[in-house]
Amino acid sequence: MADTIENRLAELGVSLPAAAAPAANYVPFMRSGSLILTAGQLPLKDGKLAVSGLLGRDVDVAAGKEAAKLCAINILAQAKAALGDLEKIERIVKITVFVASSPDFTEQHLVANGASDFLVAVLGERGKHARSAVGTASLPLNAAVEIEAIIETA
Repeated sequence: MADTIENRLAELGVSLPAAAAPAANYVPFMRSGSLILTAGQLPLKDGKLAVSGLLGRDVDVAAGKEAAKLCAINILAQAKAALGDLEKIERIVKITVFVASSPDFTEQHLVANGASDFLVAVLGERGKHARSAVGTASLPLNAAVEIEAIIETA
């Protein structure tokens, strides 16, 4: 079996969902030159918000990491919608991870690892990226995590 992104996803038991449609007056991704910038992706699974609430109050770090992984899966779904083929991804340049957090929660970076670890597992060297992990008072639909990405393409 060839070592492709799709095969690595299958080995991890992940099938990409259809790319989520925008919920308002914006586009789910924008191409500029060789870059694709995604809109913020929520932790949706089967079309429904899978993890909601604040880290440090309603959600523990393990569930936050899973939420971040779901966001990363949805980022790849947007990349596939934009490119038609995930093999056209040259690299993930940067992700920005927004973590809905209680005021005393300081482990946003650990939550973000759920996305970072997944992207490297699927994309290898192409998945290594710069990253910001930011705590925020709330996110749309009471999501626990939202992630946007900058992707370089072939």
